[in-house]
Amino acid sequence: MSATKPTCYQRIISCFMRGFAIFSFVLLLATPSAFAGDNLSHASENARVYIISPADGATVPEEFTVKFGLSGMGIAPAGVAKEGTGHHHLLIDVDELPVMTEPLQATQKIRHFGGGQTETTLALAPGEHTLQLLLGNYSHVPHDKPVLSEKISITVQ
Repeated sequence: MSATKPTCYQRIISCFMRGFAIFSFVLLLATPSAFAGDNLSHASENARVYIISPADGATVPEEFTVKFGLSGMGIAPAGVAKEGTGHHHLLIDVDELPVMTEPLQATQKIRHFGGGQTETTLALAPGEHTLQLLLGNYSHVPHDKPVLSEKISITVQ
């Protein structure tokens, strides 16, 4: 069987595929965690985040509203790099804090409010739970001086 010379179309496709592979590799390297050190933001000295409601020790129904409070800084959605701002992340039943120099991963235990939301409705299983707020910057990285609320305990009926 003799080798045939690739057609112009085949060469274009081959070139496109090589370019796409290189682009994909570069994009993979450019994930937020690759540049987390560059994504650290400064929190103001008097920044404070807190849970307005429910109160520590409260008994709540299976579905309830959590209201977030922030003073000393402003709220900005994820992706908006504006000094002196951040957005909320709610830590649910988290025993060990996440790495504070990397983007917070969205999980069932770490909820993102990148739209700038200041409250949410939660549905949790009956029993004891803990809630805590952590402010993240435009790329979901906690500030260089983390703005972290006190952890509260609640009982879901």
